Amino acid sequence: MEHRKLGSSGLVLSEIAFGNWITHGAQVDETTAHECVRAALDAGITTFDTADVYSETRAESVLGKALAGERREGLVLATKVCHPVGPGPNDRGLSRKHIIEGCEASLRRLGTDYVDLYYAHRFDASVPLEETMLAFADLVRGGKALYIGVSEWTADQITRAAGLARELRVPLVASQPQYSMLWRVAESQVIPACDREGLGQVVFSPLAQGILTGKYLPGAEAPSGSRVTDPLGKGFVDMLVGRWMNDESALRAVQELKPVAQEAGLTMSRLAIAWVLQNPSVTSAIIGASRPEQVRENAAASGVRLEKEVMARIDEVLAAHIERDPAKTG
Repeated sequence: MEHRKLGSSGLVLSEIAFGNWITHGAQVDETTAHECVRAALDAGITTFDTADVYSETRAESVLGKALAGERREGLVLATKVCHPVGPGPNDRGLSRKHIIEGCEASLRRLGTDYVDLYYAHRFDASVPLEETMLAFADLVRGGKALYIGVSEWTADQITRAAGLARELRVPLVASQPQYSMLWRVAESQVIPACDREGLGQVVFSPLAQGILTGKYLPGAEAPSGSRVTDPLGKGFVDMLVGRWMNDESALRAVQELKPVAQEAGLTMSRLAIAWVLQNPSVTSAIIGASRPEQVRENAAASGVRLEKEVMARIDEVLAAHIERDPAKTG
């Protein structure tokens, strides 16, 4: 497992991060979740990503239990705040009240005194950005969060937040966008803004919810046990990548990547994850897994270097299906 510095900060992340969105506390039992975390640790993964909203807060609790007993200083633990986690009007958003209370609740569930990286899960236009950033600053000064990040914010929102972060001396160092061979929305505006402001990219869905593994064949039923055969998983897949799942020409194009992967000596999943890691602005790619063998397979993408010819061939094969519109951020 190779590691990279996060943006302009001194924080070092593993190139592959383990995330437990959808899986822990929902799709897999706790024993399997712990086995996946153990497989991640055995593969050299040091970065773990979760959020309070995942599986209605259960994902944080499962991850906390799975990491109990590990050397805390050897881990980079990230979670997020913004989405609703309760019925009340203050159980959501980026108000000072919810950020402070949300962080305390996450720490209890994770069984730790601090998180290394605390994300604003989405932008909250109903709250003054100054209030949001001051709350994060107070968490940093109180030692509850060491670094701050944002997820699926626009370039303008990131630039404004970075200006406030400098004034408040808050280490705003991470952006977490969706990013894959098919979804390149962050490339034209978000990533350049982050490069200017010193934020590194910790990207999610590098496999486009499994589409880039090649397991979904045009005109065929989804494989048994795949994410789209699970009611919860299917909803998220439809939301993020439904346009390709329902487009046989896109699925055929993905199948054309198989010989590209074979010639590079890679599986489809390793090719897709390695592709996002070729971008020098990307610090880490988040993988999810419902089985330990998936963790081991995907972690092996760390350190892979793709030739320019391979990158060009990927662009050629997928050209008609790549989404680049920055207006679709978030």
